[in-house]
Amino acid sequence: MSILEMKVPSPGESITEVEIASWLVKDGDFVEKDQPIAEVDSDKATLELPAEQSGVITLKAEEGEVVQVGQVVCLIDTTAAKPESSAAPKTENAEAPQAEIKVVEKPAIVQEAKKEEKPAATSYASGTPSPAAKKILDEKGIETAQVSGSGKDGRITKNDAETASVAAMGSASSTTGSRGSSTTKLSVLRRKIAARLVSVKNETAMLTTFNEVDMSEIFRIRKQYKEEFSQKHGIGLGFMSFFTKAVTRALQMYPDVNASIDGDYKINYDFCDISIAVSGPKGLMVPVLRNAENMTFRAVEANIKSLAEKVRDGKITIDEMTGGTFTLTNGGTFGSMMSTPIINPPQSAILGMHNILQRPMAIDGQVVIRPMMYLAVSYDHRIIDGKESVGFLVAVKEAIDNPVQFLMDGDERKALEL
Repeated sequence: MSILEMKVPSPGESITEVEIASWLVKDGDFVEKDQPIAEVDSDKATLELPAEQSGVITLKAEEGEVVQVGQVVCLIDTTAAKPESSAAPKTENAEAPQAEIKVVEKPAIVQEAKKEEKPAATSYASGTPSPAAKKILDEKGIETAQVSGSGKDGRITKNDAETASVAAMGSASSTTGSRGSSTTKLSVLRRKIAARLVSVKNETAMLTTFNEVDMSEIFRIRKQYKEEFSQKHGIGLGFMSFFTKAVTRALQMYPDVNASIDGDYKINYDFCDISIAVSGPKGLMVPVLRNAENMTFRAVEANIKSLAEKVRDGKITIDEMTGGTFTLTNGGTFGSMMSTPIINPPQSAILGMHNILQRPMAIDGQVVIRPMMYLAVSYDHRIIDGKESVGFLVAVKEAIDNPVQFLMDGDERKALEL
């Protein structure tokens, strides 16, 4: 017998521990080499853990358990033969890890469920509350006759009393719908995001300025060239390439918006690494477009598509999400009309895009209907003054209002490489 010990690999610099988010296989399963066997959460991303060799797996860590980088989390018997059936081999202890988790997290519920499987006997204990249950019922003003006991011989348990108190309150307010609730532990990634957001509110002088843009020209360009662009380049022509180009232009005009603060020092960058907020199964991720200031429309669209697919498939790496100098987030995809985006530290500013609405606008003394979008720039007032933040947003606005002039050098076909 040859046993391979699989250890938690380092997902990135400075990360010392991860959480087993979920096992994708069961104890005793036969796994193939490179088959995903688990999802692990770090404070920056959720990553898949592939099997290092083929064989029968033995799990050594539970779902939800925090493990150190380098810790053994499973064993693989590499000498075990692959079963003829495609189904995973079932052993007597095949469900042991899952059962163990349930007992640890909710022992009372599991024990009570097991008791309910047996026919309840009737004795002097039937309908009698335990001391803890009686205290709860007395506090809630609930008669024991109103409660069904699920304990031995029908005895009322503490859990019965707690459940009855919720039901009683529901009936008092004439509620007939469900009153259930559930509690789940936040992932390492979600806890880290929460901590970072709170630190931003507490440690930065964050302000937000707003403006609106007319999307008419971008609508025209996309309608006119969308099919040709797709056929030639194999990707769609979306809104994000226009906004990315508009932002990199504005950042070069107002370099302090592309800076960060480090103690008593300000760091200015001569490149624009644009973080693009992408919604994934585990939450919002921000993969980075490196040197976006040098990218064409085609390159921006291709890179955004590739990064978004990696986020949604859980394939994004730590390196692909670190080092941005400015962030773009589009709440409009979810229907947001206006919001105040929160800075992504250590960056000093973020642009929030919103949904596009047909609105009446006064143009040259006439009321016309135009597709309009509100924009919001949140910035750290410690290093960015109001003049720079407003000027930056006005520069973005003029580029979106007139993309052919400011983003395409007057030749839209050449800019789109058609």
